[in-house]
Amino acid sequence: MAQVPPARYLMRAKDMVDARYAEALTVDDLAAAAGLSRAHFSRMFTRTFGESPRAYLQTRRLERAAALLRYTDRSVADICVMVGLQSVGSFTTSFARVYGLPPAAYRASLPPAALTAPVPSCILKRDTRPRADSRVAKDSTRGEDARRAATVASLS
Repeated sequence: MAQVPPARYLMRAKDMVDARYAEALTVDDLAAAAGLSRAHFSRMFTRTFGESPRAYLQTRRLERAAALLRYTDRSVADICVMVGLQSVGSFTTSFARVYGLPPAAYRASLPPAALTAPVPSCILKRDTRPRADSRVAKDSTRGEDARRAATVASLS
């Protein structure tokens, strides 16, 4: 069976998140952009894209934070604010849940930003977006072997 493309109104909301992720967006803002009630919009967005609008916004912010950690020397606090998050503590917790390492350790595991060759943003978005099922379990201990496995998994 052929997959039906998402409705245009849902794409408007998704594009709004992609373009304005650093702003204080709410589900109500996205629903208004789509021209739907909040509840119906949330149901349709989740059904179409496989994650809730809030989860998509958070994922987009964390993707951008990971790119900034890789390619800039800005502080973790600056990056937190740049991507639209308010609390460095919750940013660190969310980042570690998705990427397996806190932001500072993630940056330390990579070559310095000055040595990194620029890569087109379309390739970065494709290759750095974490899958919804790839989140690290809260109770797992992250040893050296697990960190290497996570790095290898993210590169493939």
